[in-house]
Amino acid sequence: MVDVEATGSSSRRHRIIELAVVQLDRELRVQGEFSTLVDPEGPVGPTHIHGIEPDDLRTAPRFAQIAARLLGLLRGRVLVGHNVGCDRAFLAAEYARLGVELPEVPQACTMRLAERHARSPRGLSLRACAEAAGLPGWSQHTALGDARTCGRLFARYATVTEAELAEAAAVRWPRLPHMTGAPVPWIGRQGRSRALEENVPGRRMVSFAGNGGA
Repeated sequence: MVDVEATGSSSRRHRIIELAVVQLDRELRVQGEFSTLVDPEGPVGPTHIHGIEPDDLRTAPRFAQIAARLLGLLRGRVLVGHNVGCDRAFLAAEYARLGVELPEVPQACTMRLAERHARSPRGLSLRACAEAAGLPGWSQHTALGDARTCGRLFARYATVTEAELAEAAAVRWPRLPHMTGAPVPWIGRQGRSRALEENVPGRRMVSFAGNGGA
């Protein structure tokens, strides 16, 4: 699962300000959770929506500092999100600014899955789809909260086929050796710092290609 919060609605003109990755295994169980604020190197945008203030970003990494590690989390997996095309567009734009082309990978959209299985009369927002599925509330417009809820929606409605996993594992991803260097801490909300290798307590982290999953 991938979710991004951004400084605006245009992937060309605006920047990612927070992102989260929730990894699922073949049985759609959570393997690992990762999130960080991201310094957009400019205005923070609609704080009234994402709740992020400029002071929250004082120690946040820039996208270039997490780009290589983020590829490691996504490599070999099916890309899943709520309106996943939007999340992918922002990721692709950020990588394009670094001269890197994000590869085409198998992807699934929980908005479309919910539309087919239990369309809400209140629309297709993540909140409306989650309520229609009977999922509990969460901190909306936080990247990790939204990614977790997206994962629960996906587990409710979807299956991942062996063919999709094989296709995902076969995708050739770029490597960014010039951006590796020393690991950069991923900075969560409320100033909490989580290094990339650290796992959420009680959750087992499995890295990437060859493990299969979303």
